[in-house]
Amino acid sequence: MATSMPTARFTLGQMRRSTGRLASAGIAILISTVFVTVTLLAGGIIEETARDVVAASYADSDVIVSADEESESSFSTDDVEAVAAVDGVGTVQPLITWSGTLRNGGKGGHQLFAPVPTDPRLSPLELSDGAWPAAADEVALTPQAAERLEAEIGDELRISRTLYPEGWAESEAENPAAELGEPEEVFESLTVTGLADDPYGVYTASGGAAAIPSATLSAWNAAEVYPSDVTDLLVALDSPLADDSVPAALSTAIQDTVGGTGAQASVETTEAAATTRTSGLTGGDNIIFLVFVMAFAAIALMIAAMVITNTFQVLIAQRTRTLALLRCIGAGADQVYRSVLLEAAILGVVASALGTLIGALLTQAALMVAPNFDLGVPIPETITLTPQSIVLPLAVGTVMTVLAALAPARSATRVAPLAALRPSDAPTLGARTGRARLVISVLCILGGIALLGLGASLGNAGSLEVGMVAAVGGVAFTFFGIVLSAVLWLPRVAAGLGALVTRSGPAPRLAVANTLRNPRRTAATSTALLIGVTLVTMMSTGAASARATSEHRLDEAFPYDLSVSVTVPEYVEDMRDAVAEASGVSAAAVVTHASAAIGDTEDMQLKAADPDGLVAVVNVPDQAEELAEGSILLSQDTADSLSLGAGDSTPVSGPSGTVDLTVVITGSTALDQTVTPEDLARVTDTHTGTDIWGHISGDDAEVVLGNVQEIATQVDIDALVVSQAAQAASFRQIVDVVLGIMVGLLAVAVVIALVGVTNTLSLSVIERTKESATLRAIGMSKEQLRGMLAVEGVLIAGVGALVGIVLGLGFGWSGSATALSVMGTVQFAVPWTELALTLGVALIAGLLASVLPARAAARTSPVAALGAE
Repeated sequence: MATSMPTARFTLGQMRRSTGRLASAGIAILISTVFVTVTLLAGGIIEETARDVVAASYADSDVIVSADEESESSFSTDDVEAVAAVDGVGTVQPLITWSGTLRNGGKGGHQLFAPVPTDPRLSPLELSDGAWPAAADEVALTPQAAERLEAEIGDELRISRTLYPEGWAESEAENPAAELGEPEEVFESLTVTGLADDPYGVYTASGGAAAIPSATLSAWNAAEVYPSDVTDLLVALDSPLADDSVPAALSTAIQDTVGGTGAQASVETTEAAATTRTSGLTGGDNIIFLVFVMAFAAIALMIAAMVITNTFQVLIAQRTRTLALLRCIGAGADQVYRSVLLEAAILGVVASALGTLIGALLTQAALMVAPNFDLGVPIPETITLTPQSIVLPLAVGTVMTVLAALAPARSATRVAPLAALRPSDAPTLGARTGRARLVISVLCILGGIALLGLGASLGNAGSLEVGMVAAVGGVAFTFFGIVLSAVLWLPRVAAGLGALVTRSGPAPRLAVANTLRNPRRTAATSTALLIGVTLVTMMSTGAASARATSEHRLDEAFPYDLSVSVTVPEYVEDMRDAVAEASGVSAAAVVTHASAAIGDTEDMQLKAADPDGLVAVVNVPDQAEELAEGSILLSQDTADSLSLGAGDSTPVSGPSGTVDLTVVITGSTALDQTVTPEDLARVTDTHTGTDIWGHISGDDAEVVLGNVQEIATQVDIDALVVSQAAQAASFRQIVDVVLGIMVGLLAVAVVIALVGVTNTLSLSVIERTKESATLRAIGMSKEQLRGMLAVEGVLIAGVGALVGIVLGLGFGWSGSATALSVMGTVQFAVPWTELALTLGVALIAGLLASVLPARAAARTSPVAALGAE
């Protein structure tokens, strides 16, 4: 037989005869690889979308030239012209904005102006109607600005600018007007020539923008008494970059050019500049967009592999008798072993290839459907296939399927043929194998828990990559220990829960007894659901914790919803009252700015606000509550730069005196260097500016922004209104897109879990056809048989679901502690709705997976069933 039965031909024959059983295993493999493929492709989409949103102000430029921050350099008009003259440079656009008062009759107020460059690649705005302004008296409006001004194409708008006499900024006189003359207010007319969309929300926080020719904007800015510094130049090259780096010759030429005028600059690709900016907005790592997704993708990938392993092990275990019979009639042990592995490899390759293809198609379909929903941010139109997104799912599906077959194949070849025909007993604690299993399981669980703790610690310490490896390893070891020992404890837990229903009749009592009579079958069936529920719960917990953490991080980054800069000190109280009464604003507080010394460091920018008023307007009231007379709020970075720690005392000094203040650390940079008005008065009475901070209660941030802009200009015509809430909303849109994709992945994970439990429960019921027939022969009715199997299925599914929920919560929190730690304090969340839904679906799945095949078993006559093989 060993020489007359080629392994490949025998394997293909076996696969044809076992198409039904292989199909169930293949479905689990296919769905798992779909999950992995979608996760990997989604990670790329999320990263690309996030980078596009946060760096949209760079438009489609090829190169960014940035002034050196440490040397406080800025670019002059000569620098711009010099860079434009460099060989290979096509167009240069200074990254600059200007603000002035723009009105359409009685509508309007303070408005942000953006440039319309000569090269459309250098503007984040997209013309939607009309034409771009070409002359100094023309303007285009974004939808927000047009709506607030109630303006249409062809309307005449009026802009007012204040021109100061030459030398005003350098004058040291108390009243420069007496020496140089009064400033002149100039009124000009602008014709609306077009409407321009702002797809990435670059100007959302300012209530939209008015676009004018770049040369006009630069001239207006230069005429200001304190013109805005130009620190970034957008560069469009004559020819696109050949690779992802700036040619050394071009970089050197640009740096030498601006260096000759005294400016210091760095030259980098737009891609690199965008990545740097994105990292800066997320605390140094693109954690929301990539690290979180890939960390949980790694863990999800591992657990999905366990689904494949468990499903194939059940399949191979049910063919042990067939393999033993082959041994009896002459098949060699190596031949049987190779046959099983070849079968697993063929099944793995075919199912994984289909899964990878379907995953890519589903992701592309999602991108095609997404524009029909208001996501708030543009997303790519097509997926970007990478070698990882193709090779990794194929490798995972194939390798894990083959690995799943190793142990069953080895056991089938090592057992004597006649002994293999007898059912094997489940391991017990008294047997040597049972004790070894217990010891290995305990060591794996303890080691896994230790690795999870190490991962969280490393994540908090800043070693994110190493921490993620430790966390994934911790999940692997812990989960392996749980699954390995399941046969020892899971049937007893199921029987314990079953004690609650044993008094309701003989069928439930038999169901409980069945869970103990065949522990291996009970453990295998429940483990299939345990794996899926763990995956779903882990992802739900991670997503909920990511949302809570990102919300907390955004609250720290944007602690107040809107601010109004008051230009006339006498209007402060009136402005506060007006903002507080604006529709959608629940509270307003005065924030005063002043310059003082903290310790030996001069020119620190203090803020002063009443503690009670501050608590009412900020989104981090717990941090504002720390402010009290005699204390100063400092960010961790500022405290480190001043060599101060929480609780330390530091002198704060100014023209009026010195006061010792106790340091309180705040996580919000916007609350950095905040003191009480009483303490500020002891230091200085010279204020550099005053803002009104407002808190929005429930209404749309952009609508409230318009309301406040309208009211603020009636009090102070030059008041600048900025909505941090509108800016934060764009970041929340990104988080929502990320978590929306995660919800889609959870739907796939639910399908994986249901396939796993349906496979194992259905095969378990079919395997017991003779047992069911015997019960029917001794008097059990069809209803009792179905009831017994239903109770057994619900018990097994319930135990798997409960244990999976506990494990998923632990793994989700551990993964969050590691992956989200670089964002600051991790906010742990419990997704109660998802947990309840998961438990309900698991119980229903256990019921249906048992009842449907049980109905077929009940319809078969006892005599026919007893005679079936």
